[in-house]
Amino acid sequence: MVNDPKNGETNTDEKQLNLIYKLTAQIADELERSRIADYTQLLHKPLRLIWLNVLAGTARGVGIAIGFTFFAATIIYVLQVLGALNLPIIGDYIADIVRIVQRQMELKSY
Repeated sequence: MVNDPKNGETNTDEKQLNLIYKLTAQIADELERSRIADYTQLLHKPLRLIWLNVLAGTARGVGIAIGFTFFAATIIYVLQVLGALNLPIIGDYIADIVRIVQRQMELKSY
């Protein structure tokens, strides 16, 4: 241990080195957790990067299609139920919407 009799501080250099070491170790741990090395390796393989992006885009597209289908079917079902209640103004409007959707579904037979 080094004592500095002039200003009464002990181990200032050692404390600073310990602090720098701890911060460097923390940064290294965070970089390891973020898997930056895997990402840089992926950037060096453009075909693999393209393939992964195509696969991810396809999965998103299928997920959106399934979600929208479920959402639209739920809305149509609710509109049919509300149309069956014969509400004065709202019932006519809902019945028109249901008729339009059903006509479209009959025209597009896949």
